[in-house]
Amino acid sequence: MEAAVDRRGPGVSLGRPSDPLLLPNAPGSDTDAALIPFLRDLKRHFPQQRVLLIWDGLSGHTSRVMTAYVARQRAWLTVERLPGYAPDLNPVEQLWGNVKTRELANVCAPSLAALRPPLHAGFARVRRQPHLAFAFLRHAGLEF
Repeated sequence: MEAAVDRRGPGVSLGRPSDPLLLPNAPGSDTDAALIPFLRDLKRHFPQQRVLLIWDGLSGHTSRVMTAYVARQRAWLTVERLPGYAPDLNPVEQLWGNVKTRELANVCAPSLAALRPPLHAGFARVRRQPHLAFAFLRHAGLEF
C-alpha cells in the first residue's frame, strides 16, 4: 500500500488495504489543529466503516478541543488510549525500533531533512513486508 499523502504532508500506511495501520508523520502533526483534519481525512478514507484509533497521551490527543471533537465522532470512531508510559503496548514503538536498527543505524544526520530519505526507506521496507506491521500489532497484544 502506498504512503497516504494529503495537503499537510505524508503519512505512513502499513498493512493490507483491508486492515491498514495509518500513522500521521508530517511535521507539526502532533497538535489537535493538525490531527482533526487527519481524522476527517481518515473518515473519508473509510466511508461507512468503524475505525479503531490507538493513541498515547500526547497533548494533541488529549486536549479539550480534541476530546470534544472525538466525542462527536463516536458513530464511526473508537479511541483506545494507552497507559501513561507503555512502549510495549504501542505498536508504533516497534515500528520505530525496527527502522532505527536498520535504516537509521549509525546515521548521524546533519539536519532533520537529512533523516527523511532513510526514514522513508524504512517505512517503505515495512510496507513491502506487511507481516512486520502485523507482528508489531501482535507484540502489543493486538490481533487482527
